[in-house]
Amino acid sequence: MFLKVQKVFLGLIVLVAFSPATAHADDEIRIDLPAGGELKVRNDFGNINAETWHNNYVAVSASIGGDGSTRLTRSPILIDNRGKSITISVVRRPIDPVVAIHLKIKIPDNADITTRSSKGTSQTRVGNGDRKIDIQTRSGEILLAAQAVEDPISKQPELQGANNAKTPAGTTDGPVSGDEVSEGDVIRVDSQLVTLNISVIDRGTNRGLPGLGQSDFKLFEDGQAQRIVQFDSSSAPFDLMLLIDLSGSTREVVKLIRAAAIRFVEAARPADRIGVITFAGQPVVVSTLTADRELLRQRIETIDTARGDTKLYDATNFAMDEVVKESKKSRRTAIVVMSDGLDGTIPGVSGQQGSRSTYQETLRNVQEFDGVLYTLWLNTEYEAMSPLDTQPEAFDAGHDRLKEMADAGGGVFYEVERLTDLAGAYEQVVADLGTMYSLAYQPSNNARDGRWRAIRINVNRTNAVPRGKRGYYAN
Repeated sequence: MFLKVQKVFLGLIVLVAFSPATAHADDEIRIDLPAGGELKVRNDFGNINAETWHNNYVAVSASIGGDGSTRLTRSPILIDNRGKSITISVVRRPIDPVVAIHLKIKIPDNADITTRSSKGTSQTRVGNGDRKIDIQTRSGEILLAAQAVEDPISKQPELQGANNAKTPAGTTDGPVSGDEVSEGDVIRVDSQLVTLNISVIDRGTNRGLPGLGQSDFKLFEDGQAQRIVQFDSSSAPFDLMLLIDLSGSTREVVKLIRAAAIRFVEAARPADRIGVITFAGQPVVVSTLTADRELLRQRIETIDTARGDTKLYDATNFAMDEVVKESKKSRRTAIVVMSDGLDGTIPGVSGQQGSRSTYQETLRNVQEFDGVLYTLWLNTEYEAMSPLDTQPEAFDAGHDRLKEMADAGGGVFYEVERLTDLAGAYEQVVADLGTMYSLAYQPSNNARDGRWRAIRINVNRTNAVPRGKRGYYAN
C-alpha cells in the first residue's frame, strides 16, 4: 500500500490520501501509542473487532460489506494523531453504497479499555493500565478478543515500499511511501460532508415554503460561503421516531396519548417510516421503524401505563441510538419528543432518581445527531403544597430545557397546554417536516479541532425564514 503525503506547514497538519484498496481488511495502518496516551475509536456503521497484543502501537484496518468484497471510492478510516491523543473514526459519503463498515483493531495490552455500544457500557483493565482506550459504536457490536500473537518483525511501526529511508530535514515536499502514521498526522480518507435539515417558513403566513430549489439557498460557515454539493427537496421521505413520556400517566391519560399518536401516523406521508418508543423509568420500543400503518396502529394500541421515575435524558439518547441503528442511510431522520421535561435530575423534582446521562451530555449528543429533534412540552404543573412536591422552578426548568433541546436539534418547540391539544401539535410537526430541505456541503475549513462551526443559511425568497441547526462541533 502506498500513501501520498503532503505537508501543510500553516496548520502543521499532514494529509494522507489512500487508494481504494485500503477498503479491504488486509491493509493495516499503524500508529504508535506512547505510554500515558489516550486512544478513541468510533464506528457508527458496523462492528469493531478489537484484539490486544504486546506491541506498543495500534494497527487498524476496515472491511466493507458482509464478505469484504465491496469497494468504496475512498477508504472510510479517519485518523487524527496528536501525539498522546489519537482518534480513529469511520466516515461514509452519501454516494457510497449502504453497506456495513467493520473495523479491526489491535491495541496494546497494557491499557484500560472502555467499550460503549447500543447494548451498554463495560470496562476492562488489562495489564498495568498506563494507556486509556475508549471504543464506541452506535450501530454494531464490539468484540474484544484475547491477546493476539506478537508481531514477529518489530515492535515499532515500519515504513513499507521501495524507499523507506527518512527524508532529511529541509527536503522539498514530495511523495512518501509507507503506512506509518506519525504525530501531527491527520488522515482524511474521505470527503467529510456536513448535512443540514432546513425548514423554510413564510414570515407573513407562518407556513412552510415548498417547491424551493438548490439555487434558492446560500450557505455560510463561520461567515465563509460554502458550495452546496447535495440537495434533497422537501418531498424526500423521513424516518420518524416518536418518543413518548408515560411517567405518572393514568389509564385515561394514556388513552388520549394513544389517540394522538395514531393521529400522527395518519397525518404522516405514506413514504415516511415511523417508530414509537415510550419511557418512564426505562425506554420501551413499542414499534421499530416501519411503513406498515396498520401494524403501527396495532402496536400503539398496546401502549399502557408505565412505572418508574422520569428519565428523559436517558430515553432521548436511547432514541437517537435506535434511529441511527435502524435508519436507512438514504433517508432523513427526525425524533419527536413528548414530555413535561421533568427529568429526575432537575433540582426540585419530587422524589425521583432521574437519568444517568446528564443534561449537558444529552444536549451535546443532540447537537451531533445527524437528524432533527422536535420537542412537545406538555404542561403538567400543579401547585406545590409542601417542600416534598415538585417545585415551580423545576417545571420552568423542564420547559426551558426541552426548548433548548429543540433549538440544538434544529427542530421546533411546541407548547401543549392541554393533553387534548396533543394530536393537533403532532399534526403541526408533520406539516413542518413536509417543508424541510436537506443540504450537504464539504467545509472549506477541514480542521478537526473540536471547535464550534457557526452555520448561516440565506434563502432567496421574500419573507423566507430558514430554521435548522446553527452549527456543529468539528470532531
